[in-house]
Amino acid sequence: MRFPTPLVPGRLVKRYQRFFADVRLTGGRLVTAHCPNSGSMLGCKEPGSPVYLSHQTGRGRKLPWTWEMVRIGRTWVGVNTLWPNRLVVEAIEDGTLGELQGYAGIRREVRVSPRSRLDLLLEGGSGRCWVEVKSVTLRAGALAAFPDALTERGTRHLRELIRLARRGQGAALVFVVQRGDCAAFRPAYEIDPEYCRWLHRALDAGVEILPYRARVTPREITLTRRLELVL
Repeated sequence: MRFPTPLVPGRLVKRYQRFFADVRLTGGRLVTAHCPNSGSMLGCKEPGSPVYLSHQTGRGRKLPWTWEMVRIGRTWVGVNTLWPNRLVVEAIEDGTLGELQGYAGIRREVRVSPRSRLDLLLEGGSGRCWVEVKSVTLRAGALAAFPDALTERGTRHLRELIRLARRGQGAALVFVVQRGDCAAFRPAYEIDPEYCRWLHRALDAGVEILPYRARVTPREITLTRRLELVL
């Protein structure tokens, strides 16, 4: 996935009220950017960190700036949670995500219950496979970890995937690790033990758990390879 226009560099001043970030652009101008990430962003919101923003104007936009990535040490970390779904679709279509091949069609945001939608439904000669996608930015030691905050919504998605898998349908959970400095992936037991218990139940029920690392640069983000799942 290439960014359609060049990103603009700056330094993070602060992130606040979940969806806002003040950024000092390289030329000195202070702007308020939309933060498309509802998580805690633990470890990814240190004031003074180098960041990149995208700029887009259009009808319905209150803020033309969007926070796309932050540099942690020497690594760029993608913080925009809107991109992982697109990255997974691209990786299915180009064959990078080999575990989810054999389906002719992809539907997005499909309702599975009165309270829940799942991100993707794959359909074709191989039957059906329901896919939920999660964005991962947290690094714990040398490992990527999820979640970075309590997530009742994430637990609800796990219960839906378990229900579908027990009915004989394909079910998969793809963790998109938006940073290249993690050797493997693990559940963040210390942050949300209830979510992690349901993740173990999902594995036992036959839900496929697929952590994939992304290569993040100011020009593009692409899925590269599957990471080891450490339980």
